[in-house]
Amino acid sequence: MSDTVTIARVSDTPPGTISVHEVNGVRIALCNVNGRFYAIDDVCTHDGGPLDQGELDGDLVECPRHGGRFNVTDGRAVVLPAVRPVKTYPVVLDGDEVKIAIG
Repeated sequence: MSDTVTIARVSDTPPGTISVHEVNGVRIALCNVNGRFYAIDDVCTHDGGPLDQGELDGDLVECPRHGGRFNVTDGRAVVLPAVRPVKTYPVVLDGDEVKIAIG
């Protein structure tokens, strides 16, 4: 069974933006896609670049280093040079709190 951890408030990440939160030593990129929240590891699987510094375009985030893109809803790598998915975390909204499931 997974535990949930509060990582942000809804207002911390406006629609179309990414915020970064550290949980147990892991950087999590929290993405707001039109009011829906998705959480992924903040690391490009191609070269380790910080995804939060890339552009969020709809449900795709682009790594700023080489242009690899990932779908934040399921972690899939959708544009080369990225081929491996990023880890995703289930998100739960509890009032104004954004929580992720870890475990």
